[in-house]
Amino acid sequence: MSAHRQRGAALLLAMLTVALVATLSAAALWQQWRALAVESAERQRVQASWILSGALDWARLILREDGINNIKEPADHLGEPWALPLAEARLSSFLAADRDQSADSTLEAFLSGDITDQQGRLNLHNLVTVADGQAAPSEPDLAAFTRLFQQLGLPEAELARALQNLLAAKDPSPAALAQPGVPLLPGRWSQVGWLGLSPRSVAALTPHATWLPTRTPLNLNTASAEALYAALPDTDMALTRAMVEQRKSTHFSSRDNLRQRFPSVSAAVLQGDHFDTKSSFFEVRGRLRLDDTLIEEVSLIERSSDGQGGTQITPVWRERRAAVTRQTGSLQ
Repeated sequence: MSAHRQRGAALLLAMLTVALVATLSAAALWQQWRALAVESAERQRVQASWILSGALDWARLILREDGINNIKEPADHLGEPWALPLAEARLSSFLAADRDQSADSTLEAFLSGDITDQQGRLNLHNLVTVADGQAAPSEPDLAAFTRLFQQLGLPEAELARALQNLLAAKDPSPAALAQPGVPLLPGRWSQVGWLGLSPRSVAALTPHATWLPTRTPLNLNTASAEALYAALPDTDMALTRAMVEQRKSTHFSSRDNLRQRFPSVSAAVLQGDHFDTKSSFFEVRGRLRLDDTLIEEVSLIERSSDGQGGTQITPVWRERRAAVTRQTGSLQ
């Protein structure tokens, strides 16, 4: 009996030893896999960062060159190089680990992107003006947004609520700042829901409206037919669609040029700072397809004069969207 017990104890000890070794081996293997996964993710993050930064630099270069050309002809339109989207281009050859390694054996990377004139959209920031320490609605801009809401079939009650919240947020008086519940001013279009607009309204307004940090005119060369219809009270959709079609062949060189080609547009409407044919704010969107992951970066660029006859290109904000795995559709 003693010999049997000793053999049983030895067998049990051997089984425990095997289980312990297997557990430690699995833990070591998991740690190694985890380290490789972290290294791969970090490598993807770094690669994506410098590729998207390069895309932003490319866009800034194009906008700077266009700004130099605008000295001769001060007009921005959809026939210029910046308005042409960048088709998906393969960049895997630039990511090769060494010169002897072919591009096919490295990580697949494809870049695409586009530049959008943000002044081709109605600026929600224009709804309220501040003068002599008082915040007040801008009647022409309120009328334009009212027409746009009606055209898109959106509830005007949301526009009234956004206006009241914007008045409270832009009121510089100490009494207004002390009131509870005053919303923060949005920093970008994706945050205008703070003012009381529903996600459905924001989605419908996105092609025709924007949020810019300062008051801006509407670019007659890049605005949609809906935005032109909303901003020009003496027009209808047929006329604004005709404007959009005609400017495809010959853009508007000035506000007077638009009136010459469309005399029914009132000269009084085009006066002031509500319309222009050149722009200062552009949205740069870069999309990177890296292996099985899609990454998108959106930036707002302001183009201005440097005071010495040159052009200054300044990023206002940059937003990196969550990476989406194409195979699973999950967010990382």
